[in-house]
Amino acid sequence: MAERITPRTEDYNRWYTDVIIQGKLADYSPVKGCMVIRPNGYAIWERMQQELDRMFKESGHVNAYFPLFIPESFMKKEAEHVEGFAPECAVVTHGGGQELEESLYIRPTSETIIWSMYKKWIMSYRDLPILINQWANVVRWEMRTRLFLRTTEFLWQEGHTAHRRRPYLLHRSDDAGRKSASGRNIP
Repeated sequence: MAERITPRTEDYNRWYTDVIIQGKLADYSPVKGCMVIRPNGYAIWERMQQELDRMFKESGHVNAYFPLFIPESFMKKEAEHVEGFAPECAVVTHGGGQELEESLYIRPTSETIIWSMYKKWIMSYRDLPILINQWANVVRWEMRTRLFLRTTEFLWQEGHTAHRRRPYLLHRSDDAGRKSASGRNIP
């Protein structure tokens, strides 16, 4: 196998791809910009996911799953957040042979849909904290792809939390959620 791998010092990009292909970690998909994660590569993902999942659960997080499709109105509401994703979004306009009443974005990230649910679920400080983790896939229409680094569809982990005390809010990873939580009157 080593003789079929370009030396790293000769061409780093080619070496990287050779290692992935020859190691049977992934391969190019017939869908442009996507990859097939082969069993060797998926085993690595599962190991990383298991270890992280254990750590998240030890810290009190629970897993949940939110829809792959996000209404266009949610994306427009979060225009500042979506600005960076706009050119990378995949949009569904038809389903079941008919034009949809509202276009659906294929998840580039889940903040907007998760925080719409948190708004529904959080009625008082007694409903806090919420510590949710999601294992999912996301789609970002990448112009230049590289196996595992930049592909159109990829495996994803995202955590979204809401807390009773303000210092915890400042450490959250999503601006959309911080705005939603700080703008809401929680008794």
